[in-house]
Amino acid sequence: MKSNPKKINLPIIVEKDEDGFYVVECPLLKGCYTQGENLDGALTNIHEVIEMCLEDESEDVFSDIANIREFSFHTLAVEV
Repeated sequence: MKSNPKKINLPIIVEKDEDGFYVVECPLLKGCYTQGENLDGALTNIHEVIEMCLEDESEDVFSDIANIREFSFHTLAVEV
């Protein structure tokens, strides 16, 4: 973690795949995703992956992420 650690809230996306695994992603961090056999395991895993991803980020990127006040997730229906 950075020199002055602080807690930030990050959005995550969770989906259950066709094999029953929970796939979790933090869309604000490039390459930040994992999976688990159950939801608790997947959430534990993404917490660890987020910490690793944040270690690789610059102070500027970390500051930008920490200052996000609102994040929305929407769905859009389309005909296929």
